[in-house]
Amino acid sequence: MNETLLLEAIQQTMPFGKYAGRKLLELPEPYLVWFNQQGFPQGKLGAQLALIHEIKVNGLEEMLKPLLNAKA
Repeated sequence: MNETLLLEAIQQTMPFGKYAGRKLLELPEPYLVWFNQQGFPQGKLGAQLALIHEIKVNGLEEMLKPLLNAKA
């Protein structure tokens, strides 16, 4: 995994919906599980949401929180 892609995904802001404006890493896990069941959006955002989903379901969120404000 490319470190830059990971940082971009962690720091990406949700552009739409109920959680618009939140960083993807800050999205609630049930919301990401719902996306996983319904299908992630196409393109870069969908790939980032899928990555964040995997991070959360594998319990890695706390380890990555310090990267929320790191420079990419």
